[in-house]
Amino acid sequence: MAINYFNRYIWLIEVINRHGYISRKDISDLWARSQLNELGESYLPERTFHNHISSIFDTFGIEIKCDRSLGYYIANSDDIKGDEIRKWLMQSLSLNNLLNESHNMRDSIIFEEVPSSEKYLSAIIEAIRDRKALEITHQGFTKEYSTTFEAEPYCLRQFKQRWYMVAKTAASDKPRIYGLDRIKELRRTGRSYKIPKKFTAKGYFKDLYGARIEDSKYAEEVEIKVDKPQVYYFNSLKLHESQTPIEETSDYTIFRYHIVPTYDFTQELLSKSDSIEILKPQWYRDEIKNTIQKMLKRYED
Repeated sequence: MAINYFNRYIWLIEVINRHGYISRKDISDLWARSQLNELGESYLPERTFHNHISSIFDTFGIEIKCDRSLGYYIANSDDIKGDEIRKWLMQSLSLNNLLNESHNMRDSIIFEEVPSSEKYLSAIIEAIRDRKALEITHQGFTKEYSTTFEAEPYCLRQFKQRWYMVAKTAASDKPRIYGLDRIKELRRTGRSYKIPKKFTAKGYFKDLYGARIEDSKYAEEVEIKVDKPQVYYFNSLKLHESQTPIEETSDYTIFRYHIVPTYDFTQELLSKSDSIEILKPQWYRDEIKNTIQKMLKRYED
C-alpha cells in the first residue's frame, strides 16, 4: 500500500466520520481543496471513490454505506468505538489530516517526536490483514549484530512514542515483541500463515504495562499507596485497566493492580517514587527499595 493511498483512506474516513452524513458532491468538493490532492483534481473520480471505500473495509474493517436521502456514513461506528485500534486510528490520524489541511496551525501544536518506524507500519498492517509472513532484519538495543528471520505478525502496539509488533518466529513457540525502530530491513515473503483463533491483541497485553514480556514473571496482585496530590493523576489516567482503589483517606489512596511487574511497570513507578509506596507483594517492595538505595548511592558525597 503506497503511503499516499493510506493517507487518502484516512482522509476519507475522517471526513465522513466528522460529518456523520455527507453527500458525494460535498466529499468531492472537500477533496478538491485538500492538501492531499497533489494532482489538483477538481473532483474525486467515481471509480476511485468506490475503490477507496472497498480498500478501507479490507484494510481497517470500516464499512462506509450510502443513505440516498442523507448521504454517505460509517455503518459500523459503534463497533469502532469499542475497538481500541480503530478508535486510535480515527482519533490520531484524523488529527494528522486536520493539521495537513491547516498549515498555519503547525507552529501552534507540538507533538512528541516518535522514532522513525512509520515507514514499516503500512507494510505490517498489510501483512496482518493478508496473513502474509515478513522477512525482517532486526537489531535489538543490546545486540551487537542484526539478525534476519521470517516473522508472522499478529498485532501492533504503540507505547511511549514507539511502535511494537507482536510476531511469531521459528525461534520461539510463543509470539514475541519487536520494536519497529530496531528494524533495519523488511520485505514481504508471500508465505501465508494463520493467527491462532484464541489470540487477541487485548488479551495478549491484558496483564502488562508497556511492551515488554518477561518469561520469569507472572501476573499478581500489586498494591500501591499513593499520596493525595498524585491520586488525582492516577484517577484521571489509570496506570493499568485493573487499577482499583481499595482504601481511601484524606491523605492517600491505596490502589490494587492485577499485573505483571515488568521492567516497564517498575520504571513508571520509579518516576513517581517520591509520592508512592509499594505495599505488596513483599518481594516487589524489596526490589523497588534496593533500586532506590542504589540510586541514592550515586548522590552520596
